[in-house]
Amino acid sequence: MRRLSLGWTFLRVGALNELQYRVNFFLSLVQSVVAVGTALVVLGLVFSHTDSLGGWSSDELLVIMGVYVLMGGVIRSLVQPNMQQLMQDVQEGTLDYVLTKPEDAQLLVSVRRFGLWQAVDIVVGLLLVAVALVRLDDPVSVLAVLAFVVALLLGALDIYCFWLILTTSAFIVVRVDFLIELFEGMYQAGRWPVTIYPGWLRIGFTFLVPLAFAVTVPASALTGRLSGWLLLGAVAFTVGLLALTRWVWRQGLRRYAGASA
Repeated sequence: MRRLSLGWTFLRVGALNELQYRVNFFLSLVQSVVAVGTALVVLGLVFSHTDSLGGWSSDELLVIMGVYVLMGGVIRSLVQPNMQQLMQDVQEGTLDYVLTKPEDAQLLVSVRRFGLWQAVDIVVGLLLVAVALVRLDDPVSVLAVLAFVVALLLGALDIYCFWLILTTSAFIVVRVDFLIELFEGMYQAGRWPVTIYPGWLRIGFTFLVPLAFAVTVPASALTGRLSGWLLLGAVAFTVGLLALTRWVWRQGLRRYAGASA
């Protein structure tokens, strides 16, 4: 409960800081609308030549797109700002201020920043998912919605772990700013279900870059493709990835040489 309270405090402070620049809300909204509009045009062009893509209909792919936009909002509002701050702290040797605090350092570096206006994509993504569900022929059960929420939370944790593992390399390389562009480039592949990719790429987007667990699996819950075993597999993968991330984080801290070194 104390850690939840700490995270909520940082969230409130971050929101108050962002509220000083309210024009950013409109900029983020325009950016999101343009990006979604472009993606819808591409989707329309694809389905003007075919009725399905890898077994997914146009409305089902709209669910994929909604989850993709939603998860992108989570990344840009909660995950990426904290990882960028961590990169900067390692470069400048200012991570000492975090390490000397009487709280778990990994928790602190994970909740310090919050991009409020970037969360616009979360709302836009939810609206896209809602529109897609209305267009689908089969009604979505309450159990499917619950499975979607669970899969979405697991996917967000997987993306967080992947980001933190990448960012921890800053303890060795120091300057890892290129990781932001690298991740954004890889994340673009998540706008399509991983099942359409070749086998080797599908494995990579599942276990190396967890796009399958972040986007395809939650969307599968709403389109009737998610089995209980797959959801259990997602839980097991997330638990293992969290343990690996914790170990990588501790190993990285041993290599840190800050301002007090």
